[in-house]
Amino acid sequence: MNCNEARPLVDASVDRELSAADEWRVREHLASCAACRRAADEAQAISRMIRCAPYHRPPAGLAARIVASLPATEDAPAMASRSPSRARGPSGWRAWLRDRLQGGQAAGGGGAGGWSAPADGAGPRAATLAWFGCAALVLCALAVIAALHLRRPAAEAAFVDDLVSSHVRAQISGRDLDVISTDRHTVKPWFNGRIDYAPPVFDLAQQGFALAGGRLDYVGRERVAVLVYHYRKHVIDVYVFPPGASGSVFPGGAATHTSEGYALERWQAAGMTWWAVTDAGADALDGLRAALDARLSAGASETAGG
Repeated sequence: MNCNEARPLVDASVDRELSAADEWRVREHLASCAACRRAADEAQAISRMIRCAPYHRPPAGLAARIVASLPATEDAPAMASRSPSRARGPSGWRAWLRDRLQGGQAAGGGGAGGWSAPADGAGPRAATLAWFGCAALVLCALAVIAALHLRRPAAEAAFVDDLVSSHVRAQISGRDLDVISTDRHTVKPWFNGRIDYAPPVFDLAQQGFALAGGRLDYVGRERVAVLVYHYRKHVIDVYVFPPGASGSVFPGGAATHTSEGYALERWQAAGMTWWAVTDAGADALDGLRAALDARLSAGASETAGG
């Protein structure tokens, strides 16, 4: 695949719309093309900003201003001919919607229940149209919120699939280690200049998790440090993401997943997001996390103590 073939597929890849075969071809091209990789990173950054954008609530009094800005549709004599029950203001579902939108803050001096008639003689028909418009806005807002909440679990599930694919690909290719060492003072400096953050590195052999080394991988459209541990006859890949990276945008603290027979665990520590993947089972990941947290806490205590 060349650049002309890859560029049109970048956005679809970010949105998880490609087939497995096309996704693999795009990733292979991105691994060797810096220009297309930058384009993919930019698309991923835009997608991440949209997912993390806060919800903007409408300002107080917006509904009243919309009603007041509508032109009058009936003259004063027609208004006077209306029955008293119609002149008092909306009732039923319209009254309920009015109370929800205005939060009980309708201007004083109106009719029953604090209802204030629209300015400039606007009739009930104009008010009805206004409430229909407000109802449509509310429904649209609810639809957007629901879509965002539904997309979050789907996005995390897709990211979990990426991590499992990365783990399996490394094991099958036999290139699961770029730096082979049990010495943390060898593994940690190896990442310098290859990524723009420094992952904490510890050998946990005494707790049953021997450091084997590390590698640089490509997950979520960005480079990530991977620490490789051996647990009995199993391999545990630990992906360490800095703040703002693709692996750290999911809400909540710790989380566990299973995918295709692999156990995954996510947690926050030392200002970074950690994802661990293994076929050894969830108990092994719990033990690794406890050992890492203990070493991180001990390191923080030593730093604070002087």
